[in-house]
Amino acid sequence: MRPQNCFEEGGANGVQNAELIDFFDKYSNMVFRLAMSYLHHTQDAEDVVQAVFLKFIEKHAVPEFGKERAFLTRITVNHCKDVLRSAWKKRIDTLDDGIIFKQEDDRELYDSIMALDVKYRVVIYMHYYEGYSFSEISDFLKIGSSTVSMRIHRAKKKLKNILQEDNYEV
Repeated sequence: MRPQNCFEEGGANGVQNAELIDFFDKYSNMVFRLAMSYLHHTQDAEDVVQAVFLKFIEKHAVPEFGKERAFLTRITVNHCKDVLRSAWKKRIDTLDDGIIFKQEDDRELYDSIMALDVKYRVVIYMHYYEGYSFSEISDFLKIGSSTVSMRIHRAKKKLKNILQEDNYEV
């Protein structure tokens, strides 16, 4: 007996187009936000979303039912690491993406989080924005659970210092 997957098989493609569209609509924003936390550049994050879902379709990947987020998170993390290691990424400068915020305080907080090293920025995003536990994050990033805990603790301490310097209410 094989495990239940999140798609019903059908037709020559194996997965119905409507199901793929629903799957993309449900998870593309999560993939984009995770990629942004890694890459800090809108266009790179959009490229990652496209690459992740193309890889998903081309490989005919079928995640287990209920494990779709974890499956896409793993693919996204790995692809972002590949982008950061690429020679092209090392040669270009990051541009200000011109993200519009409803309140100026939100921009300050965003800028402070983006000023953190990637190893701190990613664990903060995955824990506080996506709701992953320390053990889930450690599985995705292939680091120890205590390392995740320490990085979150250090990130919060760094954020507090940055925000206090900018006279932001902590």
